[in-house]
Amino acid sequence: MVVAVLGPGGVGGALAARLGLAGHRVLCIARTDTVAAIARDGLTLDWRGRTLAARPEAVERLTEPVDLLLVTVKRPDLEAALDRIASDAVRSAVVLPLMNGLEHVEAIRAHLGRRVAVGSISRFEAYRVTPTLVVQTTRSGAVTLASDELPPEDLERAAVILSSGGIEVRIGHGERAVLWEKAARIAVLAVTTALTQRSVGELRADPDWRQTLEAGLAEACAVATADGVPQTAEAQLAIVDSLPETLTTSTARDVAAGLPSELDAIAGSIVRAGRRLGVPCPTLEGLIQQVEETCRAR
Repeated sequence: MVVAVLGPGGVGGALAARLGLAGHRVLCIARTDTVAAIARDGLTLDWRGRTLAARPEAVERLTEPVDLLLVTVKRPDLEAALDRIASDAVRSAVVLPLMNGLEHVEAIRAHLGRRVAVGSISRFEAYRVTPTLVVQTTRSGAVTLASDELPPEDLERAAVILSSGGIEVRIGHGERAVLWEKAARIAVLAVTTALTQRSVGELRADPDWRQTLEAGLAEACAVATADGVPQTAEAQLAIVDSLPETLTTSTARDVAAGLPSELDAIAGSIVRAGRRLGVPCPTLEGLIQQVEETCRAR
């Protein structure tokens, strides 16, 4: 199968390496400097002490047909990245965004049409050290995908491809449910780790911050429930308690480095959904404001 990865950063780079080593032809679509680096050195995945070396192809623009297109860019880069995809290249592909937040799917469909499924990746932490070196800290990972429009056999084909790379895959029931599957907790974790620069384990062990986590999760779950996807803060907190102690978020890393972050796309999308549905989110709004003020003060 031919798999394209738009945005071979942490998640995208790790998946590109895994799928290439599984025997698929993998094309990484990226900017000029990243394309040159991957063409020269390939991709190296540092996975829990193991070094996996892959040789995907790298191109600045996708023009040939593929079976699966993974969209793994960060939200601020999405529109520019989508301009690198020719519409003919995804005419029969499954386009699967693995991004956080609630608002990116329609933006992708506006560029690429109705072949876009909805996806979510969880239990997966990976970050890019250099354009060709990615570190994956988690054991494996799980992807949930769904589509209200694509035929079941197309989703099954995408699931088989991803499974070959050692990823647990589940086909969910409905796009909205998949979008919300992790949106509530990642919004709270993104904003709290970005503000404190502390790991998930440190936050949940601190009584004051645990109370903040609970309040934020209660708000996000109330928004999800109002949007037709019932969730409880207790269930989400149980998942947070099961996460690796050292886990952090890409939002926290970007804020620490002074880079554009996905704070608005992740946490801001929950707040906007709350306003649309009449569900107040004072805790999340306050945390977002504190992070923004901290960034402006630097």
